[in-house]
Amino acid sequence: MAEIITFGEIMLRLMPEDGHRFMQNDRLEATFGGGEANVAVSLANFGEDVAFVTALPKHAVGQAAVNALRYFGVDTSKILRQGKRIGIYFAEKGQSQRPSRIIYDREHSAIAEAAREDFDWDRILEGTRWFHFTGITPAIAPALREICLDACRAAKERGITVSCDLNYRKKLWTAQEARETMTGLMPYIDVCIANEEDAGQVLGITARDTDVEHGTLSLEGYQEVAEEISRRYGCERVAVTLRSSVSANDNRWAAMMYSGGNHYCSRSYDVRIWDRIGGGDSFGAGLIYALRSGKDDQAAIEFAAAASCLKHSIQGDFNRVSVEEVESLAGGDGSGRVQR
Repeated sequence: MAEIITFGEIMLRLMPEDGHRFMQNDRLEATFGGGEANVAVSLANFGEDVAFVTALPKHAVGQAAVNALRYFGVDTSKILRQGKRIGIYFAEKGQSQRPSRIIYDREHSAIAEAAREDFDWDRILEGTRWFHFTGITPAIAPALREICLDACRAAKERGITVSCDLNYRKKLWTAQEARETMTGLMPYIDVCIANEEDAGQVLGITARDTDVEHGTLSLEGYQEVAEEISRRYGCERVAVTLRSSVSANDNRWAAMMYSGGNHYCSRSYDVRIWDRIGGGDSFGAGLIYALRSGKDDQAAIEFAAAASCLKHSIQGDFNRVSVEEVESLAGGDGSGRVQR
């Protein structure tokens, strides 16, 4: 009976070694990752009791994905072992002005072919206090839109806190499809997480004086976006990550949160990126941990932003950092000096 449940897809991640391009290298590094799985791993690293729910085939690669989660202490007992394949994504790391690229191969994966009756949410959510999913999961297949709605309804009936990272993925569905689905899920969400583009693409709520493509972000504009999301859907908290891209290697990173009629803004970080995949997931996990551990709203947004900042320095989807490391950065120690 895990206190936190995350629900989604874990995929096999294949990436050319040494930062090479797809057509440049005949060797691919194989690891695992995926939005809600990444959140579960981060929370387990922070000492939380967390389980990940998905469907995976019974073959050896499916078991390897399960083992990858178990390594960090994630409860995998609720994972369904069915279907024939695991989703795959290919990642090419960007450099300088060349952006990173993602290619999905996840059609007909075990979770994509799951049915509503496969998930007994009464059993899955027993003893749970927090349920987390992202906008990626209902985008995978039409049945998952209903499954996510079933999960959210069941969570609400039990007084479980529900968080969702909007995580719009244009390669999985259109903005119209996302809006039609997510607006039906939003009334069940207590903590909504978005990046600088999600609210506009998914909910049609855009920030004024902002040009994401050219790195111009208006803090006041996103404060208004967060307020409107809260007003329209009744979310208790709305957090927005703010990324200004100088290049594929260098970003400016910060976050803000609207809660109880007030705005809370994190410090801003100049980030030299090693691997940005999973950066948003590490933010979500940091926010969940901080709120559950009793931090006030300002401390919570600082912790979440710092956790995500650190993730950008780590290869792979999973954020391999401790609470102490995050607290140190959130407290202002960002020098990167050797710890002896």
